[in-house]
Order: sequence, then C-alpha cells, then structure tokens
Amino acid sequence: MRFRLRFLAYPPLALSILFLTASGKELRTPLGADPVMHAARVPLVPGDPARQRIGRLRYLGGVRLSSPDLGFSGYSALNVVGDRFTLLSDRGNLVRFRMGADWRPFEIRFADLPGGPGTSAFKGDRDSESLARDPVTGECWVGFESHNAIFRFDRDFRVTQGKAYPRAMKRWPQNGGAESMVRLADGRFLVIGETARPRGGSVDQREILLFPGDPTIGNPQPIHFAYVPPDGYDPSDAAVLPDGRLLVLVRRFALDTLFTVKIELVDIRGVRAGQVLHGTELAGFSPPFQHDNFEGLAVQREGDSLVLWMISDDNEQWWQQTLLLKFRLDL
Repeated sequence: MRFRLRFLAYPPLALSILFLTASGKELRTPLGADPVMHAARVPLVPGDPARQRIGRLRYLGGVRLSSPDLGFSGYSALNVVGDRFTLLSDRGNLVRFRMGADWRPFEIRFADLPGGPGTSAFKGDRDSESLARDPVTGECWVGFESHNAIFRFDRDFRVTQGKAYPRAMKRWPQNGGAESMVRLADGRFLVIGETARPRGGSVDQREILLFPGDPTIGNPQPIHFAYVPPDGYDPSDAAVLPDGRLLVLVRRFALDTLFTVKIELVDIRGVRAGQVLHGTELAGFSPPFQHDNFEGLAVQREGDSLVLWMISDDNEQWWQQTLLLKFRLDL
C-alpha cells in the first residue's frame, strides 16, 4: 500500500507524497552497464550498536540499500532462499541479488515483471504488493492491489503462467487489498486484505482468504475468516513458520513516530470459516529502534535457527530508507 496521507499542518509533505503516488518510475540501467546497488551496514538502535535484542528477536545485522538508478525504490515484498534475495516494488520492479556474510551484494539484476494487470510502471496499473514462492518448482505468485488480482510467473520471472481476479477479492479496497500472501506447505494459499473487512465483521477485523490450491488455476473457492491486528495497525506482510503458524507484519503511521511496525504470531492451524484470530506480539519497532515503512517479511532456516528478514518501502521519499534487516527468531 502506498500511503495517501492527508496533512493539514504539513502540506509540502502531503503534496510530495501525492505527486509520487501518481508518477511512474521504472528500473532503468544504461544499456551495457551492470546494475549498481550499495549496501551500508546499520545498527538495530542508531547510536547504540551494543543493542542486539528486540522482543523475541536477536539482531543479526542489516543494511541500508541504495542505487543511482532512479527506479530503485518502493520495495513491498521480499523472498529469500539461501543467499539469494528477490525484492519486488509496488511498481512491478524486481531486484535480484546474492549476499553472503560480508553483507556485500553481488550478481545484481534489475528487471520488470513480465506481466500484470496494467502495462506501465504507474502504480495504479501495476501495484504489486505481495509475493509467494513454490520451494520445489520456484514458481512465484504476485498479489496486486488496485486490480485485486493474483498472477503466477515462472521461477525466473520471464513468463506469465497464469492469472486470476478472485471474486472473493472483488470488493476489497483499491489501496488496501492483497498486501500479504503466503503459500502454505500443503499448497494452499493465504491472502490477507490490508484494510479489507469481512462482511458483517467489525471495523477492527481484516479479512483473510484461504484458497484450497493455486488461485490462478480453475476457480478455487476460499474459506473466509478474520484477523484483528493491534489497534491502529494494518497488516503489511506475512510469512509461514515450519510448524504452520503465521508471522504477520503490521504497520502504523503517526505524526509523532512516523512509521512503526510490530511482528505478531498468529496460529492459523485448524482455522475454520468465520473464525476471528488474534496474534501474540513478538517485537515492536519504534524509537529508539530502527523503524520505517516495513512491508516485506521472509523466514528461512539457517542450521538450527529460524531467521527472519524484513525490507522497508521508502515510498520514494527522501526522508525514508530501504532497510534490509536480519534476525534470529527465539520462540
């Protein structure tokens, strides 16, 4: 979701955000040149490098990513497999790279999605917000706001293999739809509406759809249930744990703290249609900790540890950052 903020006291900021929401930006590196991306190490708490814990997470390091390419911005989804990273922006731009223990990106590739609901880099045409991957085939699914659609791509993002405009998502808000999507180990797909409320539900609930299979094949009918995020927060991504429980990243904007996020543990195992779920907070990112518009979440195993990665969406604003942070999850 690109924030459409309404400020009475801060009109220059509001105008800046509204202008960038309407503009189009694509990743474009000069012909024959290799993509350039910089990574600068960042602490968990600026000015206090000794701080390594936040809630039930232990900080393992992180970087601020940047590039001279003017289209490098707005990363709303993240996938990590070993040392291979895929970042997806909310304009359909892809950044793929490898990064080891030295935190130096290499094998960097910039690209655009080969398909989507629209044909340009304007956010309203191709507002890609969520990303799921099949660990066996490498196929990837992307959730699009604005058009409330799901597209399937091959492992290299070269070919569009399928698409769907699920009827269950048709009434979801244009700027509050499929912000979170995960593929469960058994092949089911879970999609969380960022601001979409279930029919007959209370205003604090967010609708979740659980598809019995690939939503781009046939016409699978999902079951509907709900999640209640912390007051004032909206879900911005999710990742499934090996035991089947869900991590949900929730985000809030306020003038005093700007963007803050929390990570909640939500038990979806055995969920039934119509059920309303609540989460347990694992960590909260607010001052003095690093805090920004975090919209991407990924989980993987490293040895005996569960590792969690987060990416922030800078909203194409000079006062925000693209932060990629790594944690060990202690449950």
